[in-house]
Amino acid sequence: MKITRQDVLRVAELAYLDLSEAEMETFSRQLESILSYSEKLNELETSGVAPMSHVAPPGGNAGAEGATPLREDTLTPCEVGGDVLAGAPDANPPYFRVPKVIER
Repeated sequence: MKITRQDVLRVAELAYLDLSEAEMETFSRQLESILSYSEKLNELETSGVAPMSHVAPPGGNAGAEGATPLREDTLTPCEVGGDVLAGAPDANPPYFRVPKVIER
């Protein structure tokens, strides 16, 4: 797939990047390489492959081959909200206002 200059400019705009001409050429080649590789991946036969949520199967003990032990999700109280809001200049519990950092 051929990447156009407009494609690179659009991606740069979405990422809030100002690119030099040399960077435009570099990113154009890199994006073209990424898309070319993904096209190769699309050629693979995956109809018999089950979807995964992790790259390794979960469960088992840590010593078992192929096992990826995952910790249990446990709810842990977090009592720092009051301290955080106490140091905020414009607090309105349970929120506080922060200055705008992206201007476009």
